[in-house]
Amino acid sequence: MSTTDALRELYAALNRGDIDTVVKDFDPAIVWIEFPDAPGGGTYRGRDVVRAHFTQARSKWAEGSCEPERFVVAGDKIVAFLQIHVRLQGETEWRQGRHAAAYTFRNGKAVEMRIIEDEQEAMDWVGA
Repeated sequence: MSTTDALRELYAALNRGDIDTVVKDFDPAIVWIEFPDAPGGGTYRGRDVVRAHFTQARSKWAEGSCEPERFVVAGDKIVAFLQIHVRLQGETEWRQGRHAAAYTFRNGKAVEMRIIEDEQEAMDWVGA
C-alpha cells in the first residue's frame, strides 16, 4: 500500500470514528503538531498519546468529515490538503475550513505530522 493510500485510509477511518485504524501506520514515537491556538492544539508525542488525542477530539463530533482533496509527495514527505466539514456535539452550526497536514514517513510509518494553514508554506515544506 502506498503512503497516499494509507493516508486515504487514515481519513476514512477518522470519519467513521475508527481511531485504532487512524494510528496503525504511525511510528510508536510519532510527533503530532497542531496549531497551538486551535481547540486541542499543541504537540503530542507517541502513538498512545496521539491515539488519546484523536479519541478525545473525535468524540466531540456530532457528524462531519475531514476529506483529503489532494496529495503532494516529495520523497518521504507528503502534504495532504484537507477540507473540514464538521458539526460538533451540542452545536447546530457547521465548522468548515481547509488546511494542510504535512507528514514525514520513514520505513512505511508516519514519524511526524504538522498542520499548516498556508498552502504555499505547505508546498515550501514539502519542497514543491
